Amino acid sequence: MDGNEGDYLRQRAVAVRQAVYGRDVFIRGLIEFTNFCRNNCYYCGIRRDNRHAARYRLTEEEILGCCREGYRLGFRTFVLQGGEDEYFTDEKMCRIIRSIRSNHPDCAITLSIGEKEAASYKRYFDAGADRYLLRHETANEAHYRRLHPEEMSLRRRKECLYALKEIGYQVGAGFMTGSPGQTVDTLYEDLQFLRELEPHMVGIGPFIPQRDTPFGGEPGGTAAMTVTLLSIIRLLLPRVLLPATTALGTIDAIGREKGLMAGANVVMPNLSPKEVRKKYALYDAKICTGEEAAECIECLKKRVRSAGYTVVCDRGDYR
Repeated sequence: MDGNEGDYLRQRAVAVRQAVYGRDVFIRGLIEFTNFCRNNCYYCGIRRDNRHAARYRLTEEEILGCCREGYRLGFRTFVLQGGEDEYFTDEKMCRIIRSIRSNHPDCAITLSIGEKEAASYKRYFDAGADRYLLRHETANEAHYRRLHPEEMSLRRRKECLYALKEIGYQVGAGFMTGSPGQTVDTLYEDLQFLRELEPHMVGIGPFIPQRDTPFGGEPGGTAAMTVTLLSIIRLLLPRVLLPATTALGTIDAIGREKGLMAGANVVMPNLSPKEVRKKYALYDAKICTGEEAAECIECLKKRVRSAGYTVVCDRGDYR
């Protein structure tokens, strides 16, 4: 794709995004509460067999403390993200969700904790969770097999996404750009799947290798391809909530600004305690691991302003 086509896509995507959401950018407070995971995905730094990962779990009080600090800083959505950690049973998760809901009734609670039974998803929803992020990673069966071990399945992943929608969650899917084995054809299938699923959120970011995984030596995805796909997704799903991801900011110093200028309207700063952020190493060289949450959000607000947008103190629901 030459520069002119990319520019045209970005201009169209920005016009569509502004028609629906204006110049508002929504912030989500990310709380990475466990890096234990039962899965062994070949691309992920917290995969089960990575013996170099420094494992941790936040306590319920630590999680609630992150929410209190986030609320003080203006966050009205909290994203609880973690590996598929069986220590956090349904009972524990529901207790945490109910506590956050009780302390912050005006906030949205998003979960990103992987594949569960539909009954578990329903329990979390009834406890007060509003949204669920579950990236499908690829909609192509052969490509899915290239990225995941035998015990995982694309069919199961899709079943989870449809179950979440049926329960009533605002649902997020998504994929990595430039992952090993990805082609124009697999990307076409991803876009067709998104069109069919009609998710409320789509999270895409470049594939970044993590040195202790089977894909540690593979080339990473590019900012240019990620930005182009953000524009395409905005045009495909005009009302979608679309993050300019940390991964995009990791491979390009102004990657998140480029994402916002291509149709994205969400940023997700990290509210996790400073001492654990480096340990949630899905990929190498992740940014924003050393700043306090307050410093991080002030820096981000300036960056968002530099791209011509404004961070708003709002739940930022799907319109």
